[in-house]
Amino acid sequence: MPTPSVLVFDVNETLIDIDSLAPLFGELFGDERVLREWFGQLVMYSMTATLAECYVDFFTLGQGVLRMLADIYRVDITDDDVRRLQARMNTMPAHPDAAEALTTLRDKGFRLITLTNSPHRPGARTPLENAGLAELFEKQFSVQSCRAFKPSPSVYRYVCQELGVNPADCMMVAAHVWDILGAQNVGFSTALVTRPGNPPLSVDGLPQPDLVVSDLRG
Repeated sequence: MPTPSVLVFDVNETLIDIDSLAPLFGELFGDERVLREWFGQLVMYSMTATLAECYVDFFTLGQGVLRMLADIYRVDITDDDVRRLQARMNTMPAHPDAAEALTTLRDKGFRLITLTNSPHRPGARTPLENAGLAELFEKQFSVQSCRAFKPSPSVYRYVCQELGVNPADCMMVAAHVWDILGAQNVGFSTALVTRPGNPPLSVDGLPQPDLVVSDLRG
């Protein structure tokens, strides 16, 4: 595998910790594990919207999925609860390994970029800024510029176009196999970070990551 010059990082779960949302789900649903159901449904409906050629931003979709799950579990969700989720989605903390590993990679000469499903709203701080990691990155890209969610090929190609690089120059670093597969489809090399609940998908006929690591230090 040629050494990439550009490392493109997913944000949610790869760099910042979505498990910080678990107490809110425990409060609302009586079970913190509903967080994982919510996130899985959020990812599924983001992909569905893209395939159906529809688009609403990730935070808006997340609020809708929260209300859908409230209907499923027959619990009451207030507008204030929805606003609390919005606020917490925007202020999730960084994983403990992130700042150290990113600093090391930057100091070794790699270009560090992010590509996230989360929107960048005018005048508002990004989740990466709130997590204290933004200054480590050359650019922060959101899929909202393409009005399509990962793993649509258009979002990875957009990053290459904006940076003036070829896909072969890029490595996608993500905690999600679906993100890895999308990047591989356009010619990125890939590194899967096996955050808890995110193992490799060993299926014949599917490409595998170039690197599999347990955290960003790896």
